[in-house]
Amino acid sequence: MKSPDYLKIGDKVALVAPARKVEASQMEKAISVFRSWGLEVVCGKHLYSSWHPFAGKDFQRTNDLQHALDDPSVRAVFCARGGYGSLRIVDQLCWSDFRKSPKWLVGFSDMTVLHGHINRQCGIQSLHAPMPYNFFLNQLTDDSLESLRKALFGEPLQYQWPSHPLDIGGKAVGLLSGGNLSILAAIRGTASAFETENTILFIEDLDEYLYHIDRMMLSLKRSGYLSRIRALVAGGLTDLKDNETGFGKSAEEIIRECVEDFEIPLVFGFPAGHLDNNMSLPLGCEVVLETGSENTLTFIR
Repeated sequence: MKSPDYLKIGDKVALVAPARKVEASQMEKAISVFRSWGLEVVCGKHLYSSWHPFAGKDFQRTNDLQHALDDPSVRAVFCARGGYGSLRIVDQLCWSDFRKSPKWLVGFSDMTVLHGHINRQCGIQSLHAPMPYNFFLNQLTDDSLESLRKALFGEPLQYQWPSHPLDIGGKAVGLLSGGNLSILAAIRGTASAFETENTILFIEDLDEYLYHIDRMMLSLKRSGYLSRIRALVAGGLTDLKDNETGFGKSAEEIIRECVEDFEIPLVFGFPAGHLDNNMSLPLGCEVVLETGSENTLTFIR
């Protein structure tokens, strides 16, 4: 996987909205932070457009993202927020200029569609990380904000977090892939699906029923998607729901049951996803996972 150039003071970054709509007031805090890092921020022409739940019609969101991807002066593209919308435009994008001059695409949740497409079709790393809308909601810890800066500017990244009783121990080395579990299930079998062979797969999700988690995990398992990975890292499993008649298993138990036959390391509680402590993850980067009383994920950059 090719790594885009890391940022330096004075670089220009673009702010676009490929999915749900945003307002100017919701972007102010992030723009201020990026400027404090010495970055010049340019906004997409249709950033504040609105069409039903989306930040403008499909062609408007496509045009903004395409322009940011193609502009050689832009060194990173920040996606304003998630929600839903990237799947509607990914096939309309042209990646030829982006392949010649890679830049960091930054976001998570719905942006898993774009991460998968960039990683698989372009062989280029991208950044699973907080988005400007999270700044507005005051959903970021100082550590997660600092991890974003470090990831963008090429500083060393290593994360440690406590073990979980359902962890499966071991050590694994591979390219980091993944993102939102619902999106991974939705893009499986498409041109935007991550290649999982010899990878360490990261998953997270928000506001899903437990039986949905079970169905998505079984779908990935039955398709062979999970049989090729070297380890599984589960991040935030946030605000999950159950039916009146309970499912009978926790999300962690569901996930372990789906992968324990593969005899690979499995760890829970990684600080990334729909969490205040949402650490930045360069997808497509080689990582080393080591388990113990504290688990460690180290990025080889």
